[in-house]
Amino acid sequence: MHRLFGLRLLHQLVNQNRRRVVVTGIGLVTPLSVGTNSTWNRLIAGECAVDRITAFDASRFPIQIAAEVPRSSWGDLGPCRKINCKKLQDEEFFDATRILGFSEDDKKKTPEFIQFALAASKEALEDANWFPVDATSLERTGVAVGAGITSIPDIIEANRLIESSERGYRRVSPFFVPRILTNMAAGYISMKYGFQGPNHSVSTACATGSHSIGDAFRMVRDGDADVMIAGGSEACIHEVSLVGFSRAKALASSYNDSPQRASRPFDKDREGFVIGEGAGILVLEELNHAVARKAKIYAQVEGYGLSGDAHHITAPRSDGHGAWLAMKRALDMSGLSPLDIDYVNAHATSTPLGDEIENTAIRRLLSLHCGKERNGPSRNGRHPPDVLAVSSTKGAIGHLLGSAGAVEAAFTVLSIFYQTIPPTLNLDCLPSEEFDLDYVPEKAKECRIRAALNNSFGFGGTNASLLFTEPNI
Repeated sequence: MHRLFGLRLLHQLVNQNRRRVVVTGIGLVTPLSVGTNSTWNRLIAGECAVDRITAFDASRFPIQIAAEVPRSSWGDLGPCRKINCKKLQDEEFFDATRILGFSEDDKKKTPEFIQFALAASKEALEDANWFPVDATSLERTGVAVGAGITSIPDIIEANRLIESSERGYRRVSPFFVPRILTNMAAGYISMKYGFQGPNHSVSTACATGSHSIGDAFRMVRDGDADVMIAGGSEACIHEVSLVGFSRAKALASSYNDSPQRASRPFDKDREGFVIGEGAGILVLEELNHAVARKAKIYAQVEGYGLSGDAHHITAPRSDGHGAWLAMKRALDMSGLSPLDIDYVNAHATSTPLGDEIENTAIRRLLSLHCGKERNGPSRNGRHPPDVLAVSSTKGAIGHLLGSAGAVEAAFTVLSIFYQTIPPTLNLDCLPSEEFDLDYVPEKAKECRIRAALNNSFGFGGTNASLLFTEPNI
């Protein structure tokens, strides 16, 4: 108790002069829908976006399912694409012409991960009502957007041209290299809106989106910018990536005939993840700056923890120490106690090893919660959950790889804003007694969320955890 009090006092002394950072805008392009409101509504309703692959003929592969962003070019998908799904409205399909004003030539020249990032950024900026024109504001607004995997079709096409004839190399586009650089999404956003603050990009596999948001948070907190557009984007559902992950035995392989049952985080029958795509963008803003312009404030960013497993190129440590360390560092930065955390938006990808290890790390860090009933003050008639709530939204949207952390950070922020926890789909049976938390199976849970952790872990042993709270204005 004395140590906890001392840590809180130290945190207050260290942070009393630090700038506070809030979320004022959200933009989403996901397999459920294009747009934040429609995605959130479908997520909370328990809909699932996993289906048989549309982008190419996957019939010759052992795995034939994915969570694709719905595209207008597909035509009418009908009402049965998702569980309990109402027919998608026109505005819920991705259409770069409608959303971005792109010509057919623009679409060909711009890789899809950049298109997704531009669309999500546009929505986030409109949500935040932030379109500065004065020089100071433009110089104080930056971008931190990354991607986990580059544009695979561009690499395949360049190689095809080179191999097509002795002089085939001359047909390779002079823009080939810029098209495959993962920082180009950030570059395009910066150029489109004239933002001259930090222009930053990371590529840390499935932790990319979280690292981008966390780094942007630090830039605002430390005074490098007043506003940051931060997140991740991914568009790599392709024969090569499907085969690569399949050969690594990372994907769910038994659900080609029942794709909506494939992604099942924490369930005893989980067997691998479902590859997905999309983009998530948050507008992060210094609190006083946001208040001065009367911006809508969704939540506050209070913590950011990073760690490395130093263990294996794909597998996490069996004791979950890396995940524990990332969450602990985020918690320590915030100055909160484990009992202040009401919800964890888990990385849980539906793999046998990863979900179990993350659960171990969560229970270790937040052990005061486990199996303990708690009472806390209500807000708008809603109390904090009696037992720590943990859910994974990957049952609904699959694993979005480099954009997963950003999209799930947006879900975490929306959970705080709407006081509603998204469900974990396909959780029919917990695997052991070690899974003793509230994993919010199948149905969304309405409750007060004072503070929430959002986890993302990537190949190479890279871990990130973000901590969001109710706005403290």
